[in-house]
Amino acid sequence: MRVVIIEDEAPAFRRLQKILEEVDPSIEIVEVIDSVEETVKWIQNHQEPDLYFMDIQLSDGLSFEIFDRIKINRPIIFTTAFDEYMLRAFKVNSIDYLLKPIKKEDLEKSLTKFGELRNQYSGVDISEVVKQINLGGKEYKSRFLVKQGDKMISVKSEDISVFQTRHGVVHITTTTDKKYLLDQTLDEIQEKLDPSKFFRANRQFIIFFSSITTVHKYHKGKLLVETAPATTDEIIVSAEKATRFKQWLDQ
Repeated sequence: MRVVIIEDEAPAFRRLQKILEEVDPSIEIVEVIDSVEETVKWIQNHQEPDLYFMDIQLSDGLSFEIFDRIKINRPIIFTTAFDEYMLRAFKVNSIDYLLKPIKKEDLEKSLTKFGELRNQYSGVDISEVVKQINLGGKEYKSRFLVKQGDKMISVKSEDISVFQTRHGVVHITTTTDKKYLLDQTLDEIQEKLDPSKFFRANRQFIIFFSSITTVHKYHKGKLLVETAPATTDEIIVSAEKATRFKQWLDQ
């Protein structure tokens, strides 16, 4: 069996590789990829494997972005440290997941399930499954609890203009230009937000659709986004994300 591992954390890859070797030495790891961009390029230029192991959070974004750009015709076992929205989706769609840290017995069960369902997966449009994972039945976060001194305040998601990380600290800026610290990473926050309303512009910013005032062309295909209230740091959308960002604005 030929597998491709899409994972940006070296310890997680080594653990998965070790367990795969223990469970079935005949498994061939064709490639290890650590980003959305490189995954898309690899799939475009290579024969697909029998199975993908795919982390949710990659070095340049969430793996769901891959499916916006290319069609995948092979089954996937997702790996994630978060089960809050994956569990129900995968049970419904018969695509398994492994919760980190991966355990040998869990991997064995996943491979057994894959073997039993292998014929069933032939020709399945996995991108449609991912749409169900992203959209079907998911309840997005409507409020965030933040601290202000000794007080605790609940801020509605639609009242947040941007989520921004700076020096490892995440804070939110509201539509009325109030700022609060948030004890979560942008990756964790992104998973909880409605993707039709919020866009991950880059590793520093998540922006709310209604807060965008102007989008400017930037050099080398990049885009410069202005919001109200304005941000101190520039919000730059990369050339790789620019097309998808414009599609998101026009949907």
